[in-house]
Amino acid sequence: MLISTLAFACMNAIVKQLVHISAYQIVFFRSISSLVFTFTFLLKNNIPILGNKKVLLITRGIVGVTSMTFFFMSTKYLPIGTAVSLRYMAPIFAAIFAVFLLREKVKLWQWFFFAMAFAGVVVLKGFDTDLNGYGLLLIFISAVFSGLVYITISKIGKRDHPVVVVNYFMVISTIIGGVLSINNWIMPVGIEWLLLLSLGVFGYFGQLYMTKAFQIASTNQVAPLKYLEVLYTVLFGVFIFSEVYTFWSLLGIALIIGGLILNILYKGKSK
Repeated sequence: MLISTLAFACMNAIVKQLVHISAYQIVFFRSISSLVFTFTFLLKNNIPILGNKKVLLITRGIVGVTSMTFFFMSTKYLPIGTAVSLRYMAPIFAAIFAVFLLREKVKLWQWFFFAMAFAGVVVLKGFDTDLNGYGLLLIFISAVFSGLVYITISKIGKRDHPVVVVNYFMVISTIIGGVLSINNWIMPVGIEWLLLLSLGVFGYFGQLYMTKAFQIASTNQVAPLKYLEVLYTVLFGVFIFSEVYTFWSLLGIALIIGGLILNILYKGKSK
């Protein structure tokens, strides 16, 4: 999980570095470079590429690329650490969707922890006067669609191989990102080609090692560690991009991540 979160943080830092390139173009490069890994894996292991639950797989791809696009768009207006923190609000939206779509129950203490995380957002927006309102709207839309990704994957269950699910996501993202970037294309220069192509590499290995972590250890042990991505990304923001995080912004981030980690630990104990 340490390797996984570092890989995702590196991807976040590259996205911030390429802030002058359109979000659609970043989606395109992020996806097409990952396809090399997913297609190779599926062909090598003779796994049917089209999968079983095709409608759900396509739905997962569409909501996934929507979430990813809005996240990349938000990084142009928000400090990268703040954007990543707010994107992690997704489990809260997933829990709300699960109540209505999956008939799942959310316990009282979980609502308390979710309220704690939302309090972090209030602190961020209410006291950090430099926080861009448009960027905040973009990242909230990203988190909502990311919550829908959780629900869709839950509906798919174990009926399709995880790499099939990821492959659909990457194929759909490549197509949508490619089409939408036609009128917004900025020709990469020099090392920008390497940075764009490395997005998919970092993203793939981030997913791979996160999956391995969940396979060899209990969710209760591993899941809280995924929020190290926020810590890594904040540090990258400070030392690479000279971003400034006020006391209030750090307090807001701490409340968001703290509430979500407590929710994971509570769910683990209540099972």
